[in-house]
Amino acid sequence: MLRSTVFIFSILFGISAAAESGDPKPRYSRSEYIAMWKDVAVRQMQEHGIPASITLAQAILESGDGNSMLAREGNNHFGIKCHGWTGKKVYHDDDARNECFRKYRNASESFADHSDFLKRSRYAFLFDYEITDYKSWAHGLKKAGYATNPKYPALLIRLIEENNLTAYDMEAAGKMSKGRPVAQTPKSGKSPDEITVTLGTAGYKVSKNNIKYTETKTAETPRSLAKKLDMGPWQIRRYNDLNKGETIPAGARVYMQPKRRKAAEAKQHIAAEGETLREISQKYGVKTRRLRKMSGFDRGYEVKPGDKVILQ
Repeated sequence: MLRSTVFIFSILFGISAAAESGDPKPRYSRSEYIAMWKDVAVRQMQEHGIPASITLAQAILESGDGNSMLAREGNNHFGIKCHGWTGKKVYHDDDARNECFRKYRNASESFADHSDFLKRSRYAFLFDYEITDYKSWAHGLKKAGYATNPKYPALLIRLIEENNLTAYDMEAAGKMSKGRPVAQTPKSGKSPDEITVTLGTAGYKVSKNNIKYTETKTAETPRSLAKKLDMGPWQIRRYNDLNKGETIPAGARVYMQPKRRKAAEAKQHIAAEGETLREISQKYGVKTRRLRKMSGFDRGYEVKPGDKVILQ
């Protein structure tokens, strides 16, 4: 689908496939390229939950530090081909001659499209990994078929570690839980673990467990809500443990990112009368299967009043 194995190896050693003698455009060093695009990668992580280190490593690898022909002529920094694309195009020899690649107005559009590209269902499992687990993301991209090169994960991991790109994961993670968001005063009787923050006028909130969510004003289906949020219905179902055909009632909390592997602060929860494991999962933003594993519940077991549910 994306760049060929030969091209990937060539750019790893600093050889741009697009370099031509007398090219008037300046060539970027790796450090210059990282400095130019680190803030964009951090923002993409904040908005879409894709590790900044992965975004930067893929951009470095696919664009040859921004020096490839596709990056220079098409502002295409990720080697994404034209499949399903209705915008402008640029042609380049890759796995076959004169293949079609997406062309963008500027490089920032390329970074944004890369994030949207990874929202496809084939990449859904990646968002189950911890947002700072770059190694799992690297191997997951190969597993999902992002690149044909069998050494693709190792190349990404090497770039991340040699250039300390995890520093930008930490920067983004810090901004996702600190920075500008201002904590709202919890209503009477509200658990400390339900305190949320509002990000300006962005139209969503962030839970104390650092996950974007919205609250439905009316009853919704995953499809109708996904359309409003510019997401895929599969994301709404997957992130909220919804079955196909299940509707979402008014006033429900709906996560826009994958839930976490543990709660932010609370260590356990005592199940109340009529409470389900899914409701507890939604309350604390912890994946249901993790609650089962940590609590020692068999698959299919439903909690009973007084059950101790381990949260971290």
